[in-house]
Parts: sequence; structure tokens; C-alpha cells
Amino acid sequence: MHVFLFDIDGTLVSSGGAGRAAMQQALASEFGQVSGAVDVPFSGRTDRAIGRDLFRSNRIDQTAANWTRFRDAYLRHLPTCLASHDGQILPGISALLEHFHGRPDVAMGLLTGNLREGARLKLSHYGLFQHFAFGGFGDEHLHRDDVAKDALRAVRVHLKDYVEEERIWVIGDTPLDIGCARCIGARVLAVATGWHSREQLAAQHPDLTLSDLSDPRPFLERLDI
Repeated sequence: MHVFLFDIDGTLVSSGGAGRAAMQQALASEFGQVSGAVDVPFSGRTDRAIGRDLFRSNRIDQTAANWTRFRDAYLRHLPTCLASHDGQILPGISALLEHFHGRPDVAMGLLTGNLREGARLKLSHYGLFQHFAFGGFGDEHLHRDDVAKDALRAVRVHLKDYVEEERIWVIGDTPLDIGCARCIGARVLAVATGWHSREQLAAQHPDLTLSDLSDPRPFLERLDI
């Protein structure tokens, strides 16, 4: 059994900034301020960590009630932002997912910093959500390593069996994806379809680095499937 854990933003899709816009609108609608939103890094991070830093930048109290208000407003604004921004499925993704879909020797899940519901909204918008049966998400964790550990547990629950870590591949576009894969002993395919160059990713020593997935043959040859 081969297991593939995909990141979302910069790996499967580019939302054209829809996620950032939805968070800015959530801050504005709930707290009347967005002054610090542009200063917070988003790439590769969990939504929970991004929310924490947005609160700090905007001097919003870090309470459970405020997080719930922000989260719910973000999810409320996200569909409209996805529809109004010029996003796209990234090169080769649709064909690769169709190649793997339904195969008895393949299981596909998510390893993403997105909220679980945010992941569903984003992938449903682009018609990709049906490919993924399980995953690790950014609802509770500040660090991607913890999300990766959740994803590994989800793999084993979904398959109802032990899976050797070297048969698990994390597919992502940031150094944080590479780091969290190593945290769970997984292999890594790094794709330079996000904010990081192929050279920057290769410097973190993934198992394979590609510019994009328009020609996935180097990856498929590694898998021998």
C-alpha cells in the first residue's frame, strides 16, 4: 500500500489569495481591524498559528471565544473569496489524482495547515475533495509536526492496519512540509509550485524535488506503480 498525504495551498491549488482575503474580512467583520494582516506569514503554517499571530498583530485578546468568532467568520467568508479570486488547480494535479483514484494499492489523504472545514471548502470549490478520505488539519495545532502526527494516526485508522512509514509520501511545496514529513518518518516529494524555489526546497533534502507535477514520471518511477 502506498499512502500519499497532500498539502493544499501551493501544492494542489493556488487560491489566488482567497484564504488571506477571507481571514482579513473575518478580522474586519468581527473585530473591525485588519492593520496587521499583511505582516503575518501564511506559507506552510497552520490556520491556528496564523490566527494567533493575526490576533497579536491586531492586539486582539487570545481567548477561546475570540478564536471561535474569527474561525466561524473566516469559514463564512471563504466561499465568496474563492469565487471572486483568480485561483487554479496546479499543473498536473488533476491527472495525478485521477491516476491514483480508486486504486486498491493507493490511499490518499491530506496533511494541511488548513482548518478541516476550510480544506473541504477549498477543495470542493476546485472539484478535488472527493479524492481524499482522511487527513491531518490545522484546527488545533500551532505546529505542522503535530498536524503530521495526526495525519499518521488518521492513516492507520483509515487503513485499519500498520503502514511502514517509508511507504508514506508527503507531497508539499514548503520547507515546513519537508520538516513535518521527516518528523513522522515519511518520504517527501517537494514541488516548487508555491512561494519557494526548487533550489530552496532541494536544500532541505527531500527525497524528490520537481518544478511541478505536469510530468509526474520521476515520481511514479520511484514508486514503481
